[in-house]
Amino acid sequence: MQGDRYTRMVSWLKVLFPLMALALLSTLFLISRAIDPGQSIPFAEKEIQDRLRDQQVTAPFFTGASAQGDELSFYADVLTTPDGKIGSNTATNIRATIKTPDGAFYRLQSKQADIDLVEDYVKLTEDVVVMTSTGYRMTSDYMTSGLSSLNLESPGPVYGTAPEGTLEAGSMTVAKPENGGAAQLFFTNRVKLIYKPKPLIE
Repeated sequence: MQGDRYTRMVSWLKVLFPLMALALLSTLFLISRAIDPGQSIPFAEKEIQDRLRDQQVTAPFFTGASAQGDELSFYADVLTTPDGKIGSNTATNIRATIKTPDGAFYRLQSKQADIDLVEDYVKLTEDVVVMTSTGYRMTSDYMTSGLSSLNLESPGPVYGTAPEGTLEAGSMTVAKPENGGAAQLFFTNRVKLIYKPKPLIE
């Protein structure tokens, strides 16, 4: 009796195993038809070429100090090296902070910046904003800065707010005197200040 059971089980398995194998082969066949081997990878061809041509770093962060003791920190969304040129970088959505030894600070942000380590300068372009610890908030289309020293300059018009009201000027410079001392903010070329007195506190 037990032998008959064993014989019947073997007979069923001989039928069941081929059916299972057939089901697996059918599943693999359906999957292979669903996936197109000629389908392109999910990256645009131009994006791949740009990444191969330009060295790219995502979310870079840098801190350092100048010879005069100014502390510098900056970060950006993307930092690239166009055409593989060593020492030349382009940053997207850059945010930087400069702290001077006397406790003052300058915060800068720009949609784009070109950084040249060899020439020791950075060019901020596209919606440049400068905020100071003394209460100034100025915007500009274009601004340059040294890398080894605090020397900000906007050769074009600047607009914004000052502790005394609204301010606009044809150019702006932030630099330290040659004989040392704290950095100074200079506005030149058709300076216009609209004074807004603070309300008196009763």
